[in-house]
Parts: sequence; structure tokens; C-alpha cells
Amino acid sequence: EMCIIKWDALHVKLMLNKNSNSYQVLTKDSVTVSVDAVVYYRVSNATVSVANVENAHHSTRLLAQTTLRNILGTKNLHEILSDRESISGSMQAALDEATEPWGIKVERVEIKDVRLPVQLQRAMAAEAEAAREARAKVIAAEGEQKASRALKNASEVMSESSAALQLRYLQTLNSISAEHNSTVIFPLPIDMLQSLVRK
Repeated sequence: EMCIIKWDALHVKLMLNKNSNSYQVLTKDSVTVSVDAVVYYRVSNATVSVANVENAHHSTRLLAQTTLRNILGTKNLHEILSDRESISGSMQAALDEATEPWGIKVERVEIKDVRLPVQLQRAMAAEAEAAREARAKVIAAEGEQKASRALKNASEVMSESSAALQLRYLQTLNSISAEHNSTVIFPLPIDMLQSLVRK
């Protein structure tokens, strides 16, 4: 009898954990994350696959889990979140090399999703909000500092000319009367009152 296997059309989708479709991994910076990853592979040599390993599919599954844990364990959280493609590539290379003696060809590895614990999400959100508030306070303080410098410069200019101060009074009155139709108390400089009293 002859058994012919059409292996070129056989593609198997391997979920790393069939029960939850995710795998718990501890990162280099001690953060536990849930990772959804998929390994696409095919049997490239059926004879070798049967002869060299008892269960090629199960062995590939276990090796994929171990490889995922080992590779992600050397990465920080920010690297895992921002560098999925290179991590998938290094996983594929490692798996392909290890499964070649089993007659397995790893076609592709994809990290579909990385989920953080809820407490860590809340902590990161609180940290981001605190950073935004701190930046806002710094910007407000810088604005106050610039305004105080401008006021200082303006007061130095006005102190050189009494007419400039009178013009500023009139400008203030004009802006008040344009906005509110009400009684306006106009402050007079004391030196003007003293000159009126003397007369």
C-alpha cells in the first residue's frame, strides 16, 4: 500500500492556548501580560514528522508556548507593545529552526493582542493624568512669569511719564464703559487732588 499525503495544502492554525486563546507571560520588568498569539505551520515532510517525533502538532504547540515565554521574558513591556513585528519574526525563526527536524515548516507567527492587568491599566492612566496636570501647572507658571515680566516692563515705562499713566487710566475707563453701562468710579491721582486743594 502507498500512502500519499498532499502536504502543500495542509495549513494548521495553532492557538497557543485553546481554552482561553491567551498565554500569561512575565516580562523583563516583572509585568504579567496576557498574550494572544497565532502560529501558522505546515507539515513539510510527513515521513520525518511521523518518524522523528511522537506527536508533531502537540510538540509544536508546546515549543511555541515555551518560545513565546522565553522571548517575551527578555523584553520590557514597552518593547512588547511597540515592537510586535520584530518579536514575531524572531519567534518564527526560532520555531522554524527547532521544528525542522520534525518535518514542520513554520510559515508565520503573529502576536494578535497584548492585554494588561486592569490594575496596571488604572495605574498607567493615573500616572498619565498626573503627568498632564504637572505639565499644565508648569505651562501656567511660565505664563505667569512672562506676564509679571511684561507688567514690570510696562510699569517702568509708565513711571517715566505721568501722561502715560493718565492715558492708561482713560483706556481702562473706555474699556469698562464699553462692556458695562453702569456707574464708574474714576480714581484720581493724589498729586492732582493736592494741587486742587492748594488752590
